[in-house]
This record gives sequence, C-alpha cells and structure tokens, in this order.
Amino acid sequence: MNYNYLIALAVAIVAAILVLALVHRWRHRRRDLEETLRSIAVDSMQDILLPDGMGGQIHLQHVLLTAKGLVVVEINSIKGVVFASDRMDEWTVISRARRFSFHNPQPALYDRVAALKVQARDLPVTGHILFSEEADFSKGRPTHVIFPDELRARYRKPARAELDRLMEAFYPHWEKVQQVTEPAPR
Repeated sequence: MNYNYLIALAVAIVAAILVLALVHRWRHRRRDLEETLRSIAVDSMQDILLPDGMGGQIHLQHVLLTAKGLVVVEINSIKGVVFASDRMDEWTVISRARRFSFHNPQPALYDRVAALKVQARDLPVTGHILFSEEADFSKGRPTHVIFPDELRARYRKPARAELDRLMEAFYPHWEKVQQVTEPAPR
C-alpha cells in the first residue's frame, strides 16, 4: 500500500475541513452583522446604485430607513487589532494569521452619504462603518466606526405609535429614494 498517497489524502482532507470552517465562521459573522441591520431597519435596500449628483452613480452596500432617518451602512467583517484614525489614508489590521492594510473607508462613506442627501433632502442622513465585535480598535477608533450593540442602541425602534408617526413623515421621501436607485450589478 502506498503510504504517501494516504498521507497526502489525509492532509488534503484536513486542509479542506479548515477552509470550510473558516468560510463558515466568516459567513456566520457576516450574517450576525446583517441581522443587526434588520433589527433596526423599518425598511432597507442592499447593493444599490444611486445617482451621485455629478452624472454618475455610486454604490451603497446598505441603506436603512430607521426612526431617526436614513442610515448608510458599510459592513466590514474584519477580525483582529485595527490601527486606524480619521486622518490615516491606510488602516492596518493585525490578526493571528496575518497583517494587512486597506484604504480608510470613511472618505467613500462621506461620498455615499452626500449622494443620498441629494436624493433625500428632507430626511436626516447619517453613515457608519459597521465592524463585528472581533475588531479591536483599542488604540483609537475613527469617528464613523460603530459596533453592533452601539448601532442597535442608537437606532432602536421606538414604540409602535411613535414609529407610525415617524414613518408617515419619512416614507414618502423613502419612496422617492427607492425610485432613483437600481440594483448594483453582481
């Protein structure tokens, strides 16, 4: 019997199991973040293109209609220690497995919020970059970074009567925004 073949097969099986476990963890983390969005949104749109006010379009990952107005949310499911600030062009992540950098997502968030404000002139519009609890900003957290518990607390749905009153005021503007959006290509 060829033992090298069996060893290679065992290594391949272990590697496949590890990859599947990592994919499962990533999907579970992402699903938890999306569940946070559903818990605060009265209505929502995902992966849309919105006119940017300059003849083009801008992609928005999540737009939520909440009791406090419209909220643009970009999900970032990074795990590890994040070194970031409002003024840094690149943010760095150090995790057990690796170290990497990515562009500061806040300037793009500002553009998305501005484009939405053009379309929803009469509604309050804010934006956040949502990170899972597995991101550690212990050295300082940029202004628009938020965690799930904070997002749920800030945009908690009010009692039914108050929510109905707010939606009566907000919903016509929300419908106008929906009319100018289109699904982002996949």
